[in-house]
Amino acid sequence: MRGFIVAALLAAGGLVGAAARADTVEVANVKYESAVDLAGQKLQLNGAGIRYKFVVKVYTAGLYLTTKAGTTQEVLAAPGPKRIQIQMLRDIDGNELGKLFTKGIEANVSREEFAKSINGVLKLSEMFASRKQLSIGDAFSVDYVPGVGSSVLLNGKPLGETIKEPEFFSALLRIWLGDKPADDALKDALLGIKREKRR
Repeated sequence: MRGFIVAALLAAGGLVGAAARADTVEVANVKYESAVDLAGQKLQLNGAGIRYKFVVKVYTAGLYLTTKAGTTQEVLAAPGPKRIQIQMLRDIDGNELGKLFTKGIEANVSREEFAKSINGVLKLSEMFASRKQLSIGDAFSVDYVPGVGSSVLLNGKPLGETIKEPEFFSALLRIWLGDKPADDALKDALLGIKREKRR
């Protein structure tokens, strides 16, 4: 009888462990929580994937929204707070990353939209330039809260001032979700669109 109880408890433990693992999504050995709290609201992971440059893995990215979205338009129109979370898979110069983000925004928004978000673009570039280098394992996120703005966090700690222009966060998301995304496969992953695994 005791053996049966022990076996039952072990089985239950295995189920609990499986449930715990189901609360995260793993991408290139980076774990993303399936749900997070931001500004008093529950956000769910819309999708997560890897940014490749040729065959090199550069970083992972995860997109959090209050409601699931399968298109860029739905993401931008989604109500409430939003988060884009990135973890580096290789070292990269902070100044270079800032320039890449700026180019990514310019390639995916109109001149008018870029002009409205330029203050935030400059602030973000300054933040990364001040870091000199982002190393493997460094994680940063940009949290958008309506009526407040966008906050940048590096390894969980606030970096710089809040970017108040609401247009900035939408412009930032277009780096990955625009018509000329940084990585087509990553765009699909963030939108929750299944693709064959890249070898």
